[in-house]
Amino acid sequence: MPVEFRDYYQVLGVQPKATDDEIKKAFRTLARKYHPDVAKDKKTAEDKFKELNEAHEVLSNPDSRRKYDELGAHWKSGGEQRPPTDRTGGPFARKGTGDGGDEFQFEGTGFSDFFEQFFGQRANHARGGSPFDPRDGNDEPEERAAALRGQDIQGDILITLDEVINGAMRAISVLRTDAHTGQQQRETYQVRIPAGVQAGQSIRVPGKGGEGLGGGGAGDIYLRVRYAQHPDWQTLGADLVGRLELAPWEAVLGATVPVRTLESIVSVKVPKGTQQGYQLRVRGKGLPVGTAKHGDLYVEVSIQVPPRISKEEESLWKQLAAQSAFDPRKTS
Repeated sequence: MPVEFRDYYQVLGVQPKATDDEIKKAFRTLARKYHPDVAKDKKTAEDKFKELNEAHEVLSNPDSRRKYDELGAHWKSGGEQRPPTDRTGGPFARKGTGDGGDEFQFEGTGFSDFFEQFFGQRANHARGGSPFDPRDGNDEPEERAAALRGQDIQGDILITLDEVINGAMRAISVLRTDAHTGQQQRETYQVRIPAGVQAGQSIRVPGKGGEGLGGGGAGDIYLRVRYAQHPDWQTLGADLVGRLELAPWEAVLGATVPVRTLESIVSVKVPKGTQQGYQLRVRGKGLPVGTAKHGDLYVEVSIQVPPRISKEEESLWKQLAAQSAFDPRKTS
């Protein structure tokens, strides 16, 4: 099944030769603009935010970016491409009947078909080869033929940090295509995203995978969690890491400044003499870990110099420069 190429560079508004920093800056700028929490048209913003995350997911990783650039070159020279086959980690998971089985395609996971088919984690496993199959693979052939459990299907699901904090219900559709008749059937399931779900964890949808044979039960769906990138916060496990911009006098004299987290506004105490790059920690304000505890929040200090000052301010700065004994170039 051919898919349409997606121009991730165009999505982020950068050139194909853009540096990593340029890609990161473009994502943050656009993500702040289209984050569903601040946009007026939330539906349009949500779709755009997913596009931005998908583009950043691929272009921010050197390996996936190299693969993407190679795909783009092939597309320009040879037209549309077909997704990889099951032996190369393709997009469709076949049920455990060997070649010629049904094909499955997800919708509603937050990723486009293009991403899922070339950069996702779709698993294709032959009979008895599913990594989630509870059998040990030592059944007798005649027993397998009599009752064969359907194959598990694995895909990716994009989860926002808000969903990590609050949990959510997500409608996920599976398009099943019969390889022999070409007949398609779409089924939609309500999938519960638990609060505190971790990146890399799989959410199981029992009994919704491939059909079994000979009276065997249906397989399961496993959706591997990927965190959507946030414009202001990075994740390290359950910890959140962001930036705290300070005026020079706040760093020198100390201050108590407000920081907007994912859930609320907290007050962060800045000690006197705080240096550029110093990290301040707020315990328990990170992401939830299950239902019992939370990670921590870290903000890295970034001291900002006023871009413009008045005549009066310039006079005060000159007085400070004349009176201060501080020399930043001293090595001792």
